[in-house]
Amino acid sequence: MLDVQPGLPGTPGGAAMMMPPPPRRRVMPGWAIFAIGIVAVVGVLSATSYLTGQPALTSSSTMQNTVTLGLPILLCGLGGIWSERSGMINIGLEGMMILGTWGAAFGGLHGGPWMAVLVGALLGALGGLLHAIATVTFGVNHIVSGVAINLLGAGVTKYLATLIFEPLSSNPRDSPPVEQFATFSAPWLSDWLGELEAGQRVVISDVAGLVRGLVTRVSPMLLLSILLVLLTYFVLWRSRFGLRLRSCGENPVASESLGVNVYLHKYIAVTASGALAGIGGAALVLGSSPSIYSEGQTANRGFIGLAAMIFGNWRPGGTLAGASLFGYSDGLRLSSGPETVHALLYAAVISAGLLVIWQLFRRKWNVAGLAAFGAVAVYALYYTTDELPTEFLPYTPHIITLVVLALAAQRLRPPAANGMPYRRGEGD
Repeated sequence: MLDVQPGLPGTPGGAAMMMPPPPRRRVMPGWAIFAIGIVAVVGVLSATSYLTGQPALTSSSTMQNTVTLGLPILLCGLGGIWSERSGMINIGLEGMMILGTWGAAFGGLHGGPWMAVLVGALLGALGGLLHAIATVTFGVNHIVSGVAINLLGAGVTKYLATLIFEPLSSNPRDSPPVEQFATFSAPWLSDWLGELEAGQRVVISDVAGLVRGLVTRVSPMLLLSILLVLLTYFVLWRSRFGLRLRSCGENPVASESLGVNVYLHKYIAVTASGALAGIGGAALVLGSSPSIYSEGQTANRGFIGLAAMIFGNWRPGGTLAGASLFGYSDGLRLSSGPETVHALLYAAVISAGLLVIWQLFRRKWNVAGLAAFGAVAVYALYYTTDELPTEFLPYTPHIITLVVLALAAQRLRPPAANGMPYRRGEGD
Protein backbone atom coordinates (compact mmCIF):
# COMPACT_ATOMS: atom_id res chain seq x y z
CA MET A 1 0.00 0.00 0.00
CA LEU A 2 1.09 3.54 -0.74
CA ASP A 3 0.13 6.53 1.37
CA VAL A 4 -1.44 9.41 -0.58
CA GLN A 5 -0.32 12.78 0.73
CA PRO A 6 -2.02 16.14 -0.08
CA GLY A 7 -0.60 18.09 -2.97
CA LEU A 8 2.32 20.37 -2.23
CA PRO A 9 2.04 24.11 -2.78
CA GLY A 10 3.10 25.16 -6.23
CA THR A 11 2.46 21.81 -7.91
CA PRO A 12 0.23 21.97 -10.96
CA GLY A 13 -3.35 21.31 -9.92
CA GLY A 14 -2.20 20.26 -6.47
CA ALA A 15 -1.24 16.82 -7.74
CA ALA A 16 -1.16 14.17 -5.10
CA MET A 17 2.25 13.01 -4.07
CA MET A 18 2.70 9.29 -3.62
CA MET A 19 4.84 8.43 -0.61
CA PRO A 20 6.01 4.93 0.28
CA PRO A 21 5.14 3.72 3.77
CA PRO A 22 7.88 3.74 6.37
CA PRO A 23 9.82 0.47 6.54
CA ARG A 24 8.49 -2.00 9.03
CA ARG A 25 10.53 -2.55 12.12
CA ARG A 26 11.79 -6.12 12.20
CA VAL A 27 10.80 -7.93 15.36
CA MET A 28 13.02 -10.69 16.68
CA PRO A 29 11.18 -14.03 16.81
CA GLY A 30 10.12 -15.30 20.20
CA TRP A 31 12.36 -18.36 20.13
CA ALA A 32 15.42 -16.15 19.54
CA ILE A 33 14.51 -13.89 22.46
CA PHE A 34 14.02 -16.96 24.66
CA ALA A 35 17.42 -18.38 23.63
CA ILE A 36 19.18 -15.07 24.25
CA GLY A 37 17.50 -14.87 27.65
CA ILE A 38 18.76 -18.34 28.60
CA VAL A 39 22.31 -17.44 27.57
CA ALA A 40 22.14 -14.19 29.55
CA VAL A 41 20.81 -15.90 32.69
CA VAL A 42 23.44 -18.64 32.55
CA GLY A 43 26.14 -16.02 32.02
CA VAL A 44 25.00 -13.96 35.01
CA LEU A 45 24.76 -17.01 37.27
CA SER A 46 28.15 -18.28 36.13
CA ALA A 47 29.82 -14.92 36.79
CA THR A 48 28.12 -14.65 40.17
CA SER A 49 29.15 -18.16 41.15
CA TYR A 50 32.78 -17.43 40.24
CA LEU A 51 32.96 -14.00 41.89
CA THR A 52 31.19 -14.99 45.11
CA GLY A 53 32.57 -18.52 45.44
CA GLN A 54 29.10 -20.09 45.63
CA PRO A 55 28.98 -23.13 43.29
CA ALA A 56 25.49 -24.02 44.55
CA LEU A 57 24.12 -21.26 42.32
CA THR A 58 24.59 -23.52 39.30
CA SER A 59 24.65 -26.98 40.88
CA SER A 60 22.61 -29.91 39.60
CA SER A 61 20.80 -30.23 42.95
CA THR A 62 19.63 -26.62 42.70
CA MET A 63 18.34 -27.25 39.18
CA GLN A 64 16.49 -30.40 40.30
CA ASN A 65 14.81 -28.43 43.07
CA THR A 66 14.00 -25.70 40.55
CA VAL A 67 12.19 -28.20 38.34
CA THR A 68 10.28 -29.75 41.25
CA LEU A 69 9.17 -26.42 42.69
CA GLY A 70 8.68 -24.66 39.38
CA LEU A 71 6.30 -27.19 37.80
CA PRO A 72 3.28 -26.31 40.00
CA ILE A 73 3.86 -22.62 39.31
CA LEU A 74 4.17 -23.26 35.57
CA LEU A 75 0.98 -25.30 35.41
CA CYS A 76 -0.99 -22.66 37.33
CA GLY A 77 0.42 -20.02 35.00
CA LEU A 78 -0.73 -22.02 31.96
CA GLY A 79 -4.17 -22.24 33.54
CA GLY A 80 -4.17 -18.48 33.93
CA ILE A 81 -3.34 -18.07 30.23
CA TRP A 82 -6.32 -20.20 29.17
CA SER A 83 -8.71 -18.27 31.37
CA GLU A 84 -7.51 -14.72 30.84
CA ARG A 85 -7.02 -15.10 27.10
CA SER A 86 -10.78 -15.70 26.99
CA GLY A 87 -11.36 -12.54 29.02
CA MET A 88 -11.92 -14.23 32.39
CA ILE A 89 -9.77 -13.15 35.36
CA ASN A 90 -9.07 -16.20 37.49
CA ILE A 91 -7.52 -15.46 40.86
CA GLY A 92 -9.20 -18.65 42.05
CA LEU A 93 -6.26 -20.69 40.76
CA GLU A 94 -5.00 -21.07 44.31
CA GLY A 95 -8.24 -22.71 45.40
CA MET A 96 -8.32 -24.94 42.32
CA MET A 97 -4.75 -25.97 43.04
CA ILE A 98 -5.70 -26.83 46.63
CA LEU A 99 -8.51 -29.02 45.29
CA GLY A 100 -5.94 -30.65 43.02
CA THR A 101 -3.64 -31.49 45.92
CA TRP A 102 -6.41 -33.28 47.79
CA GLY A 103 -7.58 -35.04 44.63
CA ALA A 104 -4.04 -36.15 43.85
CA ALA A 105 -3.63 -37.70 47.28
CA PHE A 106 -7.01 -39.44 47.06
CA GLY A 107 -6.38 -40.71 43.53
CA GLY A 108 -2.82 -41.74 44.34
CA LEU A 109 -4.00 -43.86 47.28
CA HIS A 110 -6.42 -45.76 45.05
CA GLY A 111 -4.68 -45.95 41.69
CA GLY A 112 -1.08 -44.77 41.66
CA PRO A 113 0.56 -41.60 40.32
CA TRP A 114 -1.31 -41.36 37.02
CA MET A 115 -4.61 -41.65 38.83
CA ALA A 116 -3.36 -38.90 41.14
CA VAL A 117 -2.84 -36.60 38.16
CA LEU A 118 -6.25 -37.48 36.70
CA VAL A 119 -8.23 -36.95 39.91
CA GLY A 120 -6.31 -33.76 40.65
CA ALA A 121 -7.19 -32.44 37.20
CA LEU A 122 -10.86 -33.39 37.63
CA LEU A 123 -11.22 -31.61 40.98
CA GLY A 124 -9.39 -28.57 39.65
CA ALA A 125 -11.67 -28.56 36.60
CA LEU A 126 -14.67 -28.70 38.94
CA GLY A 127 -13.41 -25.57 40.66
CA GLY A 128 -12.97 -23.91 37.26
CA LEU A 129 -16.49 -24.92 36.25
CA LEU A 130 -17.93 -23.33 39.40
CA HIS A 131 -16.01 -20.14 38.62
CA ALA A 132 -17.38 -20.17 35.07
CA ILE A 133 -20.98 -20.70 36.24
CA ALA A 134 -20.71 -17.80 38.66
CA THR A 135 -19.02 -15.35 36.29
CA VAL A 136 -20.19 -16.28 32.80
CA THR A 137 -23.78 -17.33 33.50
CA PHE A 138 -24.68 -15.25 36.56
CA GLY A 139 -22.37 -12.29 35.96
CA VAL A 140 -20.65 -12.36 39.34
CA ASN A 141 -17.59 -10.14 39.58
CA HIS A 142 -14.50 -12.15 38.59
CA ILE A 143 -12.49 -11.12 41.65
CA VAL A 144 -15.30 -11.89 44.07
CA SER A 145 -15.86 -15.30 42.51
CA GLY A 146 -12.12 -16.06 42.54
CA VAL A 147 -11.83 -15.20 46.23
CA ALA A 148 -14.84 -17.41 46.94
CA ILE A 149 -13.24 -20.31 45.06
CA ASN A 150 -10.07 -19.91 47.11
CA LEU A 151 -12.01 -20.01 50.37
CA LEU A 152 -14.16 -22.88 49.15
CA GLY A 153 -11.16 -24.93 48.04
CA ALA A 154 -9.45 -24.56 51.40
CA GLY A 155 -12.62 -25.33 53.34
CA VAL A 156 -13.76 -28.31 51.29
CA THR A 157 -10.36 -30.01 51.31
CA LYS A 158 -10.02 -29.51 55.06
CA TYR A 159 -13.39 -31.17 55.59
CA LEU A 160 -12.62 -34.03 53.20
CA ALA A 161 -9.18 -34.57 54.74
CA THR A 162 -10.74 -34.88 58.19
CA LEU A 163 -13.43 -37.21 56.86
CA ILE A 164 -11.28 -39.52 54.70
CA PHE A 165 -7.59 -39.13 55.55
CA GLU A 166 -7.73 -38.89 59.35
CA PRO A 167 -8.86 -42.52 59.83
CA LEU A 168 -5.94 -43.62 57.61
CA SER A 169 -3.14 -41.35 58.81
CA SER A 170 -4.39 -40.38 62.30
CA ASN A 171 -3.83 -36.79 61.25
CA PRO A 172 -6.64 -34.53 59.93
CA ARG A 173 -4.15 -32.32 58.11
CA ASP A 174 -2.12 -34.93 56.23
CA SER A 175 -2.84 -37.87 53.98
CA PRO A 176 -0.98 -41.18 53.98
CA PRO A 177 2.00 -41.25 51.57
CA VAL A 178 1.14 -42.02 47.95
CA GLU A 179 3.20 -43.70 45.28
CA GLN A 180 5.52 -41.41 43.32
CA PHE A 181 6.42 -41.59 39.65
CA ALA A 182 9.45 -43.70 38.81
CA THR A 183 12.21 -41.37 37.59
CA PHE A 184 14.80 -42.07 34.93
CA SER A 185 18.18 -40.66 33.93
CA ALA A 186 20.59 -40.79 31.02
CA PRO A 187 23.42 -42.64 32.83
CA TRP A 188 26.32 -41.93 30.51
CA LEU A 189 25.29 -38.30 29.95
CA SER A 190 24.60 -37.70 33.64
CA ASP A 191 27.95 -39.20 34.67
CA TRP A 192 29.87 -37.18 32.08
CA LEU A 193 28.15 -33.95 33.11
CA GLY A 194 28.83 -34.82 36.75
CA GLU A 195 32.55 -35.02 36.02
CA LEU A 196 32.46 -31.65 34.28
CA GLU A 197 30.52 -30.12 37.18
CA ALA A 198 32.98 -31.47 39.75
CA GLY A 199 35.89 -29.93 37.79
CA GLN A 200 34.77 -26.43 38.86
CA ARG A 201 35.79 -24.77 35.61
CA VAL A 202 34.26 -21.40 34.89
CA VAL A 203 31.19 -21.52 32.64
CA ILE A 204 31.78 -25.17 31.63
CA SER A 205 31.04 -26.56 35.10
CA ASP A 206 28.14 -24.14 35.52
CA VAL A 207 26.47 -25.21 32.30
CA ALA A 208 27.17 -28.87 33.08
CA GLY A 209 25.56 -28.56 36.51
CA LEU A 210 22.44 -26.88 35.16
CA VAL A 211 22.01 -29.38 32.32
CA ARG A 212 22.72 -32.33 34.60
CA GLY A 213 19.89 -31.24 36.84
CA LEU A 214 17.54 -31.49 33.85
CA VAL A 215 18.59 -35.00 32.72
CA THR A 216 18.98 -36.68 36.11
CA ARG A 217 16.05 -38.27 37.93
CA VAL A 218 13.59 -36.97 35.35
CA SER A 219 9.95 -37.38 36.35
CA PRO A 220 7.10 -37.94 33.86
CA MET A 221 5.55 -34.80 35.38
CA LEU A 222 8.30 -32.76 33.74
CA LEU A 223 7.60 -34.30 30.34
CA LEU A 224 3.85 -33.81 30.83
CA SER A 225 4.38 -30.16 31.73
CA ILE A 226 6.52 -29.53 28.65
CA LEU A 227 3.83 -31.19 26.54
CA LEU A 228 1.17 -28.95 28.08
CA VAL A 229 3.25 -25.84 27.33
CA LEU A 230 3.52 -26.86 23.67
CA LEU A 231 -0.14 -27.87 23.54
CA THR A 232 -1.22 -24.53 25.00
CA TYR A 233 0.81 -22.67 22.39
CA PHE A 234 -0.42 -24.67 19.40
CA VAL A 235 -4.08 -24.73 20.50
CA LEU A 236 -4.34 -21.05 21.40
CA TRP A 237 -2.07 -19.58 18.70
CA ARG A 238 -2.12 -22.08 15.84
CA SER A 239 -5.71 -23.33 15.68
CA ARG A 240 -9.06 -21.92 14.65
CA PHE A 241 -10.48 -22.72 18.08
CA GLY A 242 -7.65 -20.79 19.75
CA LEU A 243 -8.22 -17.78 17.51
CA ARG A 244 -11.88 -17.72 18.47
CA LEU A 245 -11.08 -18.14 22.15
CA ARG A 246 -8.57 -15.28 22.13
CA SER A 247 -11.02 -13.09 20.22
CA CYS A 248 -13.43 -13.52 23.14
CA GLY A 249 -10.79 -11.95 25.36
CA GLU A 250 -10.16 -9.05 22.99
CA ASN A 251 -13.65 -8.12 21.79
CA PRO A 252 -16.44 -10.55 22.70
CA VAL A 253 -19.15 -8.42 21.06
CA ALA A 254 -17.35 -8.52 17.71
CA SER A 255 -16.75 -12.24 18.14
CA GLU A 256 -20.45 -12.79 18.78
CA SER A 257 -21.33 -10.85 15.64
CA LEU A 258 -19.15 -13.27 13.66
CA GLY A 259 -20.98 -16.30 15.01
CA VAL A 260 -18.61 -17.30 17.82
CA ASN A 261 -20.32 -18.89 20.82
CA VAL A 262 -18.63 -16.68 23.41
CA TYR A 263 -20.21 -18.38 26.42
CA LEU A 264 -19.07 -21.82 25.29
CA HIS A 265 -15.49 -20.70 24.69
CA LYS A 266 -15.33 -18.99 28.07
CA TYR A 267 -16.67 -22.10 29.79
CA ILE A 268 -14.10 -24.30 28.07
CA ALA A 269 -11.26 -21.90 28.85
CA VAL A 270 -12.05 -21.49 32.56
CA THR A 271 -12.66 -25.22 33.05
CA ALA A 272 -9.37 -26.03 31.33
CA SER A 273 -7.74 -23.39 33.52
CA GLY A 274 -8.96 -25.21 36.63
CA ALA A 275 -7.80 -28.57 35.28
CA LEU A 276 -4.28 -27.24 34.72
CA ALA A 277 -4.21 -25.76 38.23
CA GLY A 278 -5.36 -29.14 39.55
CA ILE A 279 -2.51 -30.85 37.72
CA GLY A 280 -0.22 -28.29 39.34
CA GLY A 281 -1.54 -29.43 42.71
CA ALA A 282 -0.83 -33.04 41.73
CA ALA A 283 2.72 -32.06 40.75
CA LEU A 284 3.17 -30.49 44.17
CA VAL A 285 1.98 -33.65 45.97
CA LEU A 286 3.99 -36.06 43.82
CA GLY A 287 7.09 -33.87 44.01
CA SER A 288 7.14 -33.53 47.79
CA SER A 289 9.00 -35.86 50.10
CA PRO A 290 7.13 -37.79 51.36
CA SER A 291 4.40 -37.57 48.72
CA ILE A 292 1.39 -36.54 50.77
CA TYR A 293 -1.40 -34.03 50.82
CA SER A 294 -0.75 -31.54 53.60
CA GLU A 295 -2.95 -28.65 54.64
CA GLY A 296 -1.52 -25.35 53.42
CA GLN A 297 1.15 -26.96 51.24
CA THR A 298 0.37 -24.79 48.20
CA ALA A 299 1.84 -21.79 50.10
CA ASN A 300 0.26 -19.28 47.66
CA ARG A 301 1.87 -20.88 44.62
CA GLY A 302 -1.36 -20.30 42.73
CA PHE A 303 -0.85 -16.55 43.08
CA ILE A 304 2.82 -16.90 42.10
CA GLY A 305 1.60 -18.80 39.02
CA LEU A 306 -0.53 -15.77 38.15
CA ALA A 307 2.54 -13.58 38.60
CA ALA A 308 4.51 -15.87 36.27
CA MET A 309 1.73 -15.53 33.68
CA ILE A 310 1.78 -11.73 33.94
CA PHE A 311 5.58 -11.68 33.80
CA GLY A 312 5.32 -13.81 30.64
CA ASN A 313 2.88 -11.33 29.07
CA TRP A 314 0.11 -13.93 28.91
CA ARG A 315 2.14 -16.25 26.65
CA PRO A 316 3.39 -19.83 27.33
CA GLY A 317 7.10 -19.18 26.70
CA GLY A 318 7.22 -16.15 28.96
CA THR A 319 5.25 -18.01 31.63
CA LEU A 320 7.80 -20.83 31.47
CA ALA A 321 10.57 -18.28 32.03
CA GLY A 322 8.73 -16.71 34.96
CA ALA A 323 8.02 -20.08 36.59
CA SER A 324 11.68 -21.04 36.18
CA LEU A 325 12.78 -17.82 37.88
CA PHE A 326 10.45 -18.21 40.84
CA GLY A 327 11.14 -21.94 41.12
CA TYR A 328 14.87 -21.27 41.04
CA SER A 329 14.70 -18.78 43.90
CA ASP A 330 12.76 -21.30 45.98
CA GLY A 331 14.96 -24.24 44.96
CA LEU A 332 18.15 -22.37 45.79
CA ARG A 333 16.87 -21.72 49.28
CA LEU A 334 16.28 -25.43 49.84
CA SER A 335 19.51 -26.75 48.34
CA SER A 336 21.91 -24.32 50.02
CA GLY A 337 22.35 -21.99 52.98
CA PRO A 338 21.50 -18.32 53.57
CA GLU A 339 24.88 -17.21 52.20
CA THR A 340 24.04 -18.62 48.76
CA VAL A 341 20.71 -16.82 48.64
CA HIS A 342 22.64 -13.72 49.68
CA ALA A 343 24.75 -14.15 46.54
CA LEU A 344 21.63 -13.47 44.47
CA LEU A 345 22.10 -9.82 45.41
CA TYR A 346 25.36 -9.88 43.48
CA ALA A 347 23.56 -11.43 40.53
CA ALA A 348 21.06 -8.57 40.73
CA VAL A 349 23.93 -6.08 40.62
CA ILE A 350 25.36 -7.68 37.47
CA SER A 351 21.91 -7.77 35.85
CA ALA A 352 21.33 -4.11 36.67
CA GLY A 353 24.74 -3.23 35.22
CA LEU A 354 23.86 -4.99 31.96
CA LEU A 355 20.55 -3.12 31.93
CA VAL A 356 22.40 0.18 32.32
CA ILE A 357 24.59 -0.60 29.31
CA TRP A 358 21.60 -1.62 27.21
CA GLN A 359 19.60 1.50 28.10
CA LEU A 360 22.58 3.73 27.39
CA PHE A 361 22.85 2.08 23.99
CA ARG A 362 19.17 2.87 23.41
CA ARG A 363 19.70 6.41 24.77
CA LYS A 364 17.15 5.91 27.50
CA TRP A 365 18.94 8.14 29.98
CA ASN A 366 16.31 8.18 32.72
CA VAL A 367 15.92 4.39 32.77
CA ALA A 368 19.69 3.95 32.73
CA GLY A 369 20.03 6.32 35.66
CA LEU A 370 17.40 4.47 37.69
CA ALA A 371 19.05 1.14 36.91
CA ALA A 372 22.44 2.50 37.96
CA PHE A 373 20.97 3.80 41.22
CA GLY A 374 19.39 0.39 41.85
CA ALA A 375 22.70 -1.37 41.16
CA VAL A 376 24.55 0.85 43.63
CA ALA A 377 21.86 0.38 46.30
CA VAL A 378 21.80 -3.42 45.95
CA TYR A 379 25.59 -3.61 45.96
CA ALA A 380 25.69 -1.54 49.13
CA LEU A 381 23.29 -4.01 50.73
CA TYR A 382 25.40 -6.93 49.54
CA TYR A 383 28.67 -5.35 50.74
CA THR A 384 27.38 -4.43 54.19
CA THR A 385 25.79 -7.81 54.98
CA ASP A 386 27.14 -11.35 55.10
CA GLU A 387 23.85 -13.17 54.71
CA LEU A 388 20.15 -12.44 54.58
CA PRO A 389 18.09 -12.83 57.76
CA THR A 390 16.72 -16.34 58.01
CA GLU A 391 13.22 -14.91 58.55
CA PHE A 392 13.24 -13.63 54.96
CA LEU A 393 14.38 -16.86 53.31
CA PRO A 394 10.94 -18.56 53.08
CA TYR A 395 9.66 -15.46 51.30
CA THR A 396 12.44 -15.25 48.73
CA PRO A 397 10.21 -16.23 45.76
CA HIS A 398 7.49 -13.82 46.90
CA ILE A 399 9.96 -10.92 47.12
CA ILE A 400 11.43 -11.74 43.71
CA THR A 401 7.88 -11.94 42.32
CA LEU A 402 7.13 -8.39 43.47
CA VAL A 403 10.43 -7.00 42.17
CA VAL A 404 10.15 -8.67 38.76
CA LEU A 405 6.54 -7.58 38.24
CA ALA A 406 7.41 -4.01 39.22
CA LEU A 407 10.21 -3.93 36.65
CA ALA A 408 8.22 -5.62 33.88
CA ALA A 409 4.95 -3.72 34.35
CA GLN A 410 5.63 -1.18 31.60
CA ARG A 411 5.82 -3.79 28.83
CA LEU A 412 2.75 -5.82 29.70
CA ARG A 413 -0.35 -6.01 27.53
CA PRO A 414 -3.28 -8.00 28.93
CA PRO A 415 -6.19 -9.04 26.70
CA ALA A 416 -8.27 -5.96 25.98
CA ALA A 417 -11.54 -7.32 27.42
CA ASN A 418 -9.96 -9.18 30.33
CA GLY A 419 -12.26 -8.97 33.36
CA MET A 420 -14.93 -6.92 31.57
CA PRO A 421 -18.55 -8.05 32.06
CA TYR A 422 -20.21 -9.54 29.01
CA ARG A 423 -23.83 -10.43 28.38
CA ARG A 424 -25.00 -12.18 25.25
CA GLY A 425 -26.58 -9.79 22.75
CA GLU A 426 -25.34 -6.64 24.48
CA GLY A 427 -23.84 -5.36 21.24
CA ASP A 428 -27.19 -5.29 19.44
